[in-house]
Amino acid sequence: MSEQSHVNSLFLNEDAAKRLSAESRVQRLRQAVQKRAARAKKRMHSITADSAKSFLRRNAFVLFTIAAVLLGIILAFSLRPYHLTYRQIKYFSFPGELLMRMLQMLVLPLIVSSLITGMASLDGRASGKMGMRAVVYYMVTTIIAVFIGILMVIIIHPGKGSKDKLHREGRIEQVQTTDAFMDLVRNMFPPNLVEACFKQNFTGILENITHALGTISEVLTFEEVIPIPGSANGVNALGLVVFSMCFGLVIGSMKQKGRALREFFNCLNEAIMRLVAIIIWYAPVGIMFLIAGKILEMDDLAVMGGQLGMYTLTVIVGLLIHALCILPLLYFIVTHRNPWVFIAGLLQALITALGTSSSSATLPITFRCLEENNGVDRRITRFVLPVGATINMDGTALYEALAAIFIAQVNNYELDFGQIITISITATAASIGAAGIPQAGLVTMVIVLTSVGLPTEDITLIIAVDWFLDRLRTTTNVLGDSLGAGIVEHLSRHELDAQDCELGNCEPGKEQLSHLDCESSKPLKNSLYPLFINFISL
Repeated sequence: MSEQSHVNSLFLNEDAAKRLSAESRVQRLRQAVQKRAARAKKRMHSITADSAKSFLRRNAFVLFTIAAVLLGIILAFSLRPYHLTYRQIKYFSFPGELLMRMLQMLVLPLIVSSLITGMASLDGRASGKMGMRAVVYYMVTTIIAVFIGILMVIIIHPGKGSKDKLHREGRIEQVQTTDAFMDLVRNMFPPNLVEACFKQNFTGILENITHALGTISEVLTFEEVIPIPGSANGVNALGLVVFSMCFGLVIGSMKQKGRALREFFNCLNEAIMRLVAIIIWYAPVGIMFLIAGKILEMDDLAVMGGQLGMYTLTVIVGLLIHALCILPLLYFIVTHRNPWVFIAGLLQALITALGTSSSSATLPITFRCLEENNGVDRRITRFVLPVGATINMDGTALYEALAAIFIAQVNNYELDFGQIITISITATAASIGAAGIPQAGLVTMVIVLTSVGLPTEDITLIIAVDWFLDRLRTTTNVLGDSLGAGIVEHLSRHELDAQDCELGNCEPGKEQLSHLDCESSKPLKNSLYPLFINFISL
């Protein structure tokens, strides 16, 4: 009997302990909520007219740009009932065209000067490690983006139905996969640097060439497709990047003899950034008219519905998952910092990318946001951003893989596992060759479709919404480049500090950190973190 009462008392004690533990947890939660509410109330009371003015002054660019996007959308929908002609729309979009021309004017000298000064300021070993980290980051994020695109299109299955319901627009120029990849390598080594500033190598196709062979009694005719060497208008960014990196490394190895060239390109880079500071005030006006003009150009907004609407939704969901989940998570795992604080400093560049639809044209704004708002080392931005804007196209890779499988679905074409792997590899490789120019994804997607035997003419089914999706994937590309710069800077901090100490710019034993370290770095107890860092730091 006494044993039974003892057991009962033990159970009662355990129940009482559980109740006390639950009550203490609830009490701690209540106290935490009360403290947070008290801090929020204190912050609200501390807001004064001066602090509000200071906030508006610090964030004027971002606020103006957001307002410009909203005004552009409102203005476009208010003008659509008037059915403006194509000429009137072009006149209306003229302020936006001026912004694009001003930004593109700065891209060429900015890429060359920033890469040369960035490579010249680093020793060969440090630049090699940074380059390896950047390439690993680019490859990892691009492969993840392709995987997300394939997963989304298989799960949502937007191509269910008949392609007869879809409207075709425009025509697609045929491209041979082999010729396209050979052009990519050719563009890396331009024969004329001056010509590389305004032309790219492009192999055209001459079809239906009939040859007659034989004698009078026997005539043999056959047709063949002949590649014709040629060129296309546009800056050969890839060739200029390769030359600038090599030239910068050589200048850096010349030490004192190369000092004059280093100072020249450093001054050129500084002058370009000062021009950017002037042009940025015009950016909200240009973005407003760019967005309004594109919406006015659409013949029928109903094309965004139905089967094409499901395709658009699938692309948007894939890009959002990659941009708002995967990339910030990678940044947090590697740096232990709050990614949203970093992204908040990029708002101006992201909105500019949304308006201009060109990662190259956004490059001057991206430099300014990373260096001034997020405090990223200039040696990193000058090296990582121009290369990233040229070859790191996460959004484009995701879009190409997703669009290829969508076209297979509308044709009721069953893709096996090997073909899906082929699409993944080809989309990753083709995105590297997609220059940072509007709608380059449509051109490189021909390569992806050709690799698995899909009809390239079906690209015209999705052209109607490409102007909108192009802006979203460009924004994703810019975000990926920027977060990559932050990750590479964090992993390269030891090399940067060592170089600073060699130049006498740091105090012994004192580690230099960017201001974001103080604002948002919180250690993460994760056993996988050292393995991940060791892999990237190879």
